[in-house]
Amino acid sequence: MVQITAETKGVFVIAVTPFTETGALDHDSIDRMVDFYMDKGADGLTILGMMGEAPKLTQAESIEVTRRTLARAGAKPVVVGVSAPGLAAIGELTKAVMDLGAAGVMVAPPSSLRTDDQIIGYYRNVVETVGTDVPVVLQDFPLVTNVQISTKALGAIFEEHASIVMLKHEDWPGLQKISELRQAEAKGRRRVSILCGNAGAFLTEEMQRGADGAMTGFAYPEMMTDVVRLSVAGEIDRAQDVFDAYLPLVRYEQQPGVGLAVRKYVLARRGAIANAAQRRPGAALNAAAIAEVERLIARQTRRLEALA
Repeated sequence: MVQITAETKGVFVIAVTPFTETGALDHDSIDRMVDFYMDKGADGLTILGMMGEAPKLTQAESIEVTRRTLARAGAKPVVVGVSAPGLAAIGELTKAVMDLGAAGVMVAPPSSLRTDDQIIGYYRNVVETVGTDVPVVLQDFPLVTNVQISTKALGAIFEEHASIVMLKHEDWPGLQKISELRQAEAKGRRRVSILCGNAGAFLTEEMQRGADGAMTGFAYPEMMTDVVRLSVAGEIDRAQDVFDAYLPLVRYEQQPGVGLAVRKYVLARRGAIANAAQRRPGAALNAAAIAEVERLIARQTRRLEALA
């Protein structure tokens, strides 16, 4: 069983959860989606995240999605989001997915946390609940959680818990946070893998600040894999050129409330999933939005052809 570590690098695509038009899990599309992501160069997957509609699934469905994804992913690592309001639910789902062969679990803080002490105490409780043998990804996403995690608090958490091996960094703006974390490591604090979110909107800059890659979703995961690969190779201008070709669609997909609908529409258009259905409640694209997405895709295709 492959597990994530503090040295993990690359692109872990945040996977959508495919549904049929009736809202049932689409098992065949899970297989198609995993194949699609891997064909586009993903180093691993993260499932049951916020953009995976995890809160809309039952515990049994979450386990079934994990089982199906792991069976299809083969030797590639799969991280499972287990965030929940209560620690009991986190512990139960963690045990189930780790027994199935997950590479680790991702936990975001509940929105009730306000102080550094509360945040530090919460992750102490998480580690005690899931066990020190389970690799944990700390998801830092204040735009959604409303929890501001300071660099100081992150440092304290990392120093206390060796099993928290990765930061999913999606503070915004947060480039300086990456720099400060890497500077602390240069002074002797243990290393933590940093994979970044926000649909890759700042991926070129994040890589230059010391990130190890991306852990996010975008309907063109090859953008992220190419940008990370080129950045690691020192081809910064080329990485930026590739990123710029996709930027208009990245920006459009970042719209609050409709971003998942855009992503699922494009993934369905590309054949990665059978349809763009979301489980209710969920927004759908109207005709005007679809026309805008199609225009952006056409422009993106032309720009990529010019780069080839």
